[in-house]
Amino acid sequence: MDDVLNQIDDTIHVKVRLAIMSILTAEGSVTFTRLKDRLRLTDGNLAAHLRALETARYVAVHKSFVARRPRTTVELTERGRAAFRDYVTALENLIRMGRERDQHPDTH
Repeated sequence: MDDVLNQIDDTIHVKVRLAIMSILTAEGSVTFTRLKDRLRLTDGNLAAHLRALETARYVAVHKSFVARRPRTTVELTERGRAAFRDYVTALENLIRMGRERDQHPDTH
C-alpha cells in the first residue's frame, strides 16, 4: 500500500491543481482568464497554483498581446502530460487495491 501511496504526485494531488491539470489535458491550451473563471479563483490564487505546476515543469505559461491587450495562456508540457498519466494510473491502482480488499477481506 505504501508503494502505491508514494506514487501519488503531491504537486498534482492538491484539488485546484488536479482541476487545472484535468482541464489542460482535455482542452490543451487555455487562457488564464478562462481557467480563473472555470475554477472560480482569484488572480493571485490561480497564479500561485500555476507557479507550483510551472516549478515542477508540468505547465508552460505564455504571455502575449492580442489587439494590444495582454493574454496569458497555459498549456501542459510533455513532462506534465506524463506526470498526469502516472498520477491517474496511481489512483487507479489505489482504487483497485481497495476493491480487492473489499472482495477478499480475510486475505489482507
